[in-house]
Amino acid sequence: MRVADLTEEQLLARIVPELPTGAVTLLGPGDDAAVVAAGDGRFVVTTDVLVEDRHFRRAWSSGEDVGRRAAVQNLADVAAMGAVPTSLVVTLAVPGDLPVEWVVGLARGLAAECAPLGAGVVGGDLSGGPLVVVGVAAHGDLQGRDAVLRSGARAGDVVAHAGVLGRSAAGLALLTADAAGDGDDERGRLVAAYLRPVAPLAAGPDAARAGATAMMDVSDGLLKDAGRLARASGVRLDLDRGALAADVAALAPVARSLGADPWAWVLGGGEDHGLLATFPADAVVPQPFRPVGRVLAGAPDEPAVTLDGGEPGVATGWDHFAGA
Repeated sequence: MRVADLTEEQLLARIVPELPTGAVTLLGPGDDAAVVAAGDGRFVVTTDVLVEDRHFRRAWSSGEDVGRRAAVQNLADVAAMGAVPTSLVVTLAVPGDLPVEWVVGLARGLAAECAPLGAGVVGGDLSGGPLVVVGVAAHGDLQGRDAVLRSGARAGDVVAHAGVLGRSAAGLALLTADAAGDGDDERGRLVAAYLRPVAPLAAGPDAARAGATAMMDVSDGLLKDAGRLARASGVRLDLDRGALAADVAALAPVARSLGADPWAWVLGGGEDHGLLATFPADAVVPQPFRPVGRVLAGAPDEPAVTLDGGEPGVATGWDHFAGA
């Protein structure tokens, strides 16, 4: 059955039962808008979009894969503010020849990421279009805490990271090289890291409670996003090559087989959706964060990010309009 075989109401009737209600949802799908409780009077909101053949390919990705990715990349932004995710609103444009089961799979993917967190998918919009486009707006509860911004890092802070680095980029490289199905379990795990990234979402609020001075989601690569945090704070982040060596070593065999540089994946690869944070030097850095560098005073003539005090020597990461 194709999308064009159903009316909008009939398609919604297949999607909505798959979606979680959410722990703080007062009114879910069905009216002109949803009603979600905001316990401390504030909420954080973020939005992101996935465009077919720009952010995913249906030849590689099931509907559930895309639903999981769409949820995670937004939930990670909420967590990076130190907030707890509460709800998602999803807009979806699809071509008429798209199988209905693909759309139902997308709903199941959204649910798989949201339901364990108590977050609901509380509404959205459907439209026809030449490509699949998934837009998500996510909301979160600060639970009485101040939001953790990118601009709070100070010289002397510890730089820490939670999550994985370079694995999504490695998975994308395998898919692009048509080398994903070589019977290697590790290759399968790397491809899964690209198709369905796993973000350390609980680590965001934990970091806020532990006194994180700055934090952000690493979506476009460690160097690029570290640079954004450094510039927002007016400091320099000096990353420790030794702290990243295990990430590089784990990816080295696959990188060699593809003629790639594993440092480029670890430093420049995006879409792992880990969290980069800074903490005061005397703070107890909560798990699963691990120290990966230090915050130094910045200067206009210095790079925003260095590696062992020098230029990193690899591409800085993804740019949506430059294409790299």
